[in-house]
Amino acid sequence: MTMIHDLIPIDFRTIGSIFSSLRSRNYRLYFTGQGISLIGTWMQNIALSWLIYRITGSVFLLGLIGFTSQIPTFILAPFSGVLTDRFNRLRIMIITQVCFMIQAGIMAFLVLFNLIDVWHIIVLSIVFGIISAFDAPARQSLVIDLIDKPENLGNAIALNSAIFNAARLVGPAVAGIIIAVVGEGICFSLNALSFIAVLAALLQIKITRKQVPPKTTNFKKSFFEGFHYTFQSMPIRTLILMLATLSLVGLPFIVLLPAYAKDILLGGSDTLGFLMSALGAGALTGALYMATRKTVLGLSKIIAVNTILLGLAIVLASFSDKLCFSLIIFFFGGLSMVLFLSSVNTMLQSITDEDKRGRVMSFYAMALMGTSPIGNLLAGTIASGIGISHTFLIGGTVTVLIGIWFAINRKSMRKDVHNIYINKGILPRYPDDLL
Repeated sequence: MTMIHDLIPIDFRTIGSIFSSLRSRNYRLYFTGQGISLIGTWMQNIALSWLIYRITGSVFLLGLIGFTSQIPTFILAPFSGVLTDRFNRLRIMIITQVCFMIQAGIMAFLVLFNLIDVWHIIVLSIVFGIISAFDAPARQSLVIDLIDKPENLGNAIALNSAIFNAARLVGPAVAGIIIAVVGEGICFSLNALSFIAVLAALLQIKITRKQVPPKTTNFKKSFFEGFHYTFQSMPIRTLILMLATLSLVGLPFIVLLPAYAKDILLGGSDTLGFLMSALGAGALTGALYMATRKTVLGLSKIIAVNTILLGLAIVLASFSDKLCFSLIIFFFGGLSMVLFLSSVNTMLQSITDEDKRGRVMSFYAMALMGTSPIGNLLAGTIASGIGISHTFLIGGTVTVLIGIWFAINRKSMRKDVHNIYINKGILPRYPDDLL
């Protein structure tokens, strides 16, 4: 009991403040629209992965599609981050949502009329990745502009994660049933329609806070200024590199879940939906806990502990061939994954200067979404050679080692982070060991 309380120390007095950022009208609109749209997005994700594995039976192609849908972020995110700092972030998001809706509509048409082929999926996945490369930095940077009180940033980021994972809880389960009854095409259609909600919300948002433009107007200078700022800061550099490494070797287990559901658990699309919903339930729990936190202190400890726990969950999944046991494992995997990701996101946004936030968050998107395609391709290749279980075992073991490395090196970054908090006026002077 003591160990659980140490990992997630629940203070019931904070439950009432769990939705504090929703008091901001703009964020409330954004939150509502995203909640509807993300359910459709997760339905499409499940339908796409199941469609690929159904028509090809190839775990390599699962990894390849994961690669093609995210590699554009790796290439374009640093440049799109410059645009995010130079131009209106809200307008960029509106444009990307329209593009996402068109992409989903084309996919729905091809599947419903039985015209879909593997090359269509690859091309549309690349298009999705290009859109995401511009959407992710704008989305991450926009959050602070939507809240009335800057101290609610951590809560808003946590609620973003909560709504994302609530959708992951609902969307895959619904998609699994729909696919089993009427096929994948309806999932793509519902996703296209779901973007109407987020567009309606974004068009009603009015931001009065003026976005701080970068000091230089030269695109090349602006890019290198953001690059140097990101990688000369030891805390930012450490978090970005750790996230990139974890996305390369740890998180790609998700892309193999269709094959895991079918070949290891001997299930169908409903089994895949249940696994994704278990991940979503754990992630939602973690996100709600993060929303109850009122301070940025202690985030580095959460990162270290939950990286190790995520690795252990992946290792345990490699030994499971029972659905019930796997559901429990993936619940805790989702819990630790979101505690890690939310903590990294909150720390980065808290210690980053406003005029460089778009560029720093573009490197965050590059680390999270840009290296994972390489990891997806690598995982698919390894799984096709040595099997899914052994691939899980390797990825989980390396993830545990990453967590141990960060725990050992955490002390070296605490002083820098603490000084940044003081200089930005976030905190008065606290003992270093509270970070």
